[in-house]
Amino acid sequence: MPTTPNPLEGTTESLIPTSLGLINVRVGGRADGRPMVFWPSLMMDGTMWEYQYEHFAPTHRVVLIDSPGHGKSDALRKIIDLEDCSTVLVEILDALGIGKCVLVGNSWGGMLAGVFPAYHPERTAAAVGINCTASLPTTFESIWATALAAFLSLNSTMPALAANAARRAFAGPSAEASNPEFVEFTKVVLRDDPKSVAWALRSILIGRKDEHRRLGTIEGVPVLIIAGEEDSQFPVHVVRKMADAIPDSAFRVLRHTAHLAARENPAAVNAEIDAFLAALPTAA
Repeated sequence: MPTTPNPLEGTTESLIPTSLGLINVRVGGRADGRPMVFWPSLMMDGTMWEYQYEHFAPTHRVVLIDSPGHGKSDALRKIIDLEDCSTVLVEILDALGIGKCVLVGNSWGGMLAGVFPAYHPERTAAAVGINCTASLPTTFESIWATALAAFLSLNSTMPALAANAARRAFAGPSAEASNPEFVEFTKVVLRDDPKSVAWALRSILIGRKDEHRRLGTIEGVPVLIIAGEEDSQFPVHVVRKMADAIPDSAFRVLRHTAHLAARENPAAVNAEIDAFLAALPTAA
């Protein structure tokens, strides 16, 4: 019987003890390359970065994180914030013997890519935030996320409704019309622990803070912020406001792309990251 190719072939997995429990980390790529660390969106795990791993592994040491409460990481059963996530990332870097990294994140990971250089500039060579925000949640977002979190917390396995919610959140008109593989991919949320996702929703969506002032303190760390033209969760003007708060940051908008840009439109995302990294000082 033929076997299905492993899109993350060559990675090794380990559970790293952190202040938020055991975090599952996949490491691969070029051992002596510049470290690139990838933090996923809510309801996703490190496997969402398969196309980035394929692209960057030949030249970089690639680290793919299952964020707290997701994938093979320990369940999440309390409120956390981006400062907690920053601490966890430092603990992971220490465990892997990484001094500075290029941090890349989508949505939740993008928010972290924004604040991490403010909390830990000494550990950040550069940061890329994709489909992210530094703003408080809107009233609609709070109501929607509160209702979804309450429903998920009642379930021991991920209900089918969650796949529908993920599809609406992640897939825009272009994906619905011409990218059936991506639309099918959004069903991976059914692997999640619903109670963990509920806590993550309360923490990262409902409970998030306005971070624009903190972003304004970033000095000496190159930052790229990428928005998706069709992102219904964090529209372009919201993502642009985040970029505007970061001194000397670069801002790009991807056409025909929605909220999970790194997975929906990897060629464009990878090209933007390539151009950004090519302009970095070699010592960064």
